[in-house]
Amino acid sequence: MIIGIGVDVCQIDRYAAAEDRRPGFSARWLTEAEVALPLSSRVARFAAKEALAKALLSEGGLRWHDAEVVRDEHGRPRFEITGTVAARAAELGVDKIHLTLSHDAGIAAAYVICERSEP
Repeated sequence: MIIGIGVDVCQIDRYAAAEDRRPGFSARWLTEAEVALPLSSRVARFAAKEALAKALLSEGGLRWHDAEVVRDEHGRPRFEITGTVAARAAELGVDKIHLTLSHDAGIAAAYVICERSEP
């Protein structure tokens, strides 16, 4: 059963401008491994975390470092969740999180679906 769906779209140049204006901007939202990625990948991960918060029906209180976008053995993006994000997912009974990322033409987008297995 689908618990929540989240989508987020970010302009890559706008994100880059925020990084230029505020040193440490990306480190505030992204893990060390995510910060080390190329710009378009960083922006896609930022969008992924925004989309995840929406899919988890969050009203705040989630720590962004508690959700890291990693690649599975086939190269597909997925979340590793801990702490506040894992607690919120457990509260909702979420046992599967689907994630897809895209970046093209100056835009990064992320779609997240959180679901719970039927009892």
